[in-house]
Amino acid sequence: MAGTIAADTLTHSTAGSLDTSYVVNGSAKAWSNYSGSGTTFRDSFNCASATDNGTGDYTNSFTSNMNNDDYSVSVGIRYDSGANPSYAARTVELKTFATGSIRYVGQIGAGGSTNDFDHTCPHIMGDLA
Repeated sequence: MAGTIAADTLTHSTAGSLDTSYVVNGSAKAWSNYSGSGTTFRDSFNCASATDNGTGDYTNSFTSNMNNDDYSVSVGIRYDSGANPSYAARTVELKTFATGSIRYVGQIGAGGSTNDFDHTCPHIMGDLA
């Protein structure tokens, strides 16, 4: 049985109320967690696939497109313990924003060498199409 629930406010018995626009507009629209040495998702939401474009260079394609290419992206990257003894700064260069995908490169140091990280975790915030 299909149906619709329409609500402008969510109310908790002790925690107060929240306008539903915060839930709709403030929730991640896509995210994933995968190893940079492969492209198989450990877990994901609204991510159809990851493409390995070369060392540390990835494209994540969305299952449902974003409304435009002006969304916000943050990417967490890390090595597992012992995989790289260096504690050099790790940075992400965002390359291409498209309605159906995001491309980024993981690096050691700002503008440094590209690297396949053990955990690559992009989060996308914005409006779905």
